[in-house]
Amino acid sequence: MSAAAGKDRDSTQKKPMDIEGAAELQKVVARYRDGKIIKGFTRNFFANKDLFHVSPPDNPYGEGKIIWMRELKAVFFVRDFNGKPEYRERRKYKAEDSPFGRRVEITFSDGEVQVGVTMGYSLERVGFFITPADPGSNNRKIFAVSTAVESVRRL
Repeated sequence: MSAAAGKDRDSTQKKPMDIEGAAELQKVVARYRDGKIIKGFTRNFFANKDLFHVSPPDNPYGEGKIIWMRELKAVFFVRDFNGKPEYRERRKYKAEDSPFGRRVEITFSDGEVQVGVTMGYSLERVGFFITPADPGSNNRKIFAVSTAVESVRRL
């Protein structure tokens, strides 16, 4: 290609996030029903889709692994991949808390319990989001896969 032919082209290399319309990278921990855990970044998680991709924590723009929703318990959208193991998450609301949405307690098939708010849920859908009751939680939000939920109780 001649210099003249390429003079109007932007030769600046762009990361995927610089491309118009590219989705924001989100830190996730995908927990499978069998206990397996995958940590990484996703740009294509949609609550109504059957799958999404997760790229490794050390290579967010690398090739993503396909994650099938039907195999999962939940997807945790996290602040940090390591979390705070010593932190004891609050599972109740304080009297002065006034979150927007329905307060719920979710019990997963494996016995794990999460408390938070949801904008609505239907066990007929693939899953639903909850925002944890504890603002100090490492989880920003949780996508609970409906088939891995044993019960949902309104609080």
